[in-house]
Amino acid sequence: MARSTSTKSLINTLELGRAIRRKREELGLSLRDVANETGVSASTLSRIENGTGKPDTESIARLSKWLNMPVERIILGEGAAPVVYFPQEATPDIVEAHLRADRNLTPETAQALAELFRVAYAQFSNQAARSNERPSRKRNR
Repeated sequence: MARSTSTKSLINTLELGRAIRRKREELGLSLRDVANETGVSASTLSRIENGTGKPDTESIARLSKWLNMPVERIILGEGAAPVVYFPQEATPDIVEAHLRADRNLTPETAQALAELFRVAYAQFSNQAARSNERPSRKRNR
């Protein structure tokens, strides 16, 4: 009689891969650049980004530190996991974590809403910054 062994990973490699790719692209870095910064090989990074890699503990720790992301964010648990974040994390990253934790949303819907929020946040936060830089001309008229 064959024993059933669980091969399901406790690490959400899709979440980790998305976070790595997003930060890497935002910074304009290659996989090799990230490998040099983190000590995790470019081939391992590529597999993680593609959702096929299973990083070891050391790689997870290094990548979590590079991402400035709590490791609890990528650990899969039984039931609803609390949303953990660092205060210095960007607001879109925190919102995305909450969307992914929402059991009423499919992963695809959570991803779409997170991307929508990122675009809107970038647009409106840039507008607010620009309006704070320019003195209002309406007062002079």
